[in-house]
Amino acid sequence: MHELTSYRDYASGEPIHYWRSTTGFEVDFVLGDHTAIEVKAKENVSAQDLKSLRVLAEEKKLSRYLCVSLEPRPRKVEGVEILPLQKFLETLWQGTFS
Repeated sequence: MHELTSYRDYASGEPIHYWRSTTGFEVDFVLGDHTAIEVKAKENVSAQDLKSLRVLAEEKKLSRYLCVSLEPRPRKVEGVEILPLQKFLETLWQGTFS
């Protein structure tokens, strides 16, 4: 949350909010109107951990769906990018998500 708000305040100016479906699925952060971000403090993200992102993706309102985790390498699962924390921070500050 701190990095996202710092990025917003210093670089993008885009709003940050969360998303919750009527059926109770939640995504931690939505950056602007383009990127959904779920945060998991896990070294092995499972398909179950990505369920809320996949439910949001069904609405086809955003262009990018990310899971930031403690995994050692980036990978992609069913349209969701799983990024190690350090890679996410580097990519964020490069302006890739704007």
